[in-house]
Amino acid sequence: MKNIKLIKALIGIFLLLCLTVPSNPANAANGSTLPSFTEFVGQVFNGQPDVIRGVYVAGVLALQVVQQPVNDPGKVIAEQGVATQFRAASENKNIGLLAHNNLAGAVFSKLKVGQEVGIIYGNGRVDYFIVNHLASYQALQPDSQTGDFVDQESNLTYSAGQIFNMFYTGAEHVTFQTCILKDGIASWGRLFVTAIPYFSVDFRGFRALRFDLGWSTVQ
Repeated sequence: MKNIKLIKALIGIFLLLCLTVPSNPANAANGSTLPSFTEFVGQVFNGQPDVIRGVYVAGVLALQVVQQPVNDPGKVIAEQGVATQFRAASENKNIGLLAHNNLAGAVFSKLKVGQEVGIIYGNGRVDYFIVNHLASYQALQPDSQTGDFVDQESNLTYSAGQIFNMFYTGAEHVTFQTCILKDGIASWGRLFVTAIPYFSVDFRGFRALRFDLGWSTVQ
């Protein structure tokens, strides 16, 4: 039952990200326009230790993160400079960051394998991840809630449920998701960018290296 609810939430987001067209223009991914990392941490700091407040990738993005309402699993905030944390991913102990592709999602395609992603919590703790994969899918039925998706690299076809399992379950990771506009179709496809754990820095300034077998903290 839980998996069915999560898959339905994902299917709804597949459409919501693409069919909602906010009027605000997207900013270019330009490192010179971004705040410094230290400045950005200060901007999103609110003292809450367990709430993700921001995501930062040097030269690419500095986005405030807001959480979906408990009673609205398909909600995606339509504001520039904001990514929405996907609640269904959180329930699987992963981080899903959603944004419209003409707002914050416009810079998701600028991410590259090997880049460092900083996930910032309200108390100033930062979890670091490394981008390890980018994947794009064509929606065979762009306006359908039950359509299949074709991987543009392998040409294999997947259901929405299979894509949910690939990108929002399993070992801890971050997934950025937005839509792909092509041939004048807002919901032509979906872009997913994943990043795997690297290390954390807590508010006391200690670095914690993260491994599959546990934590090893070094000063």
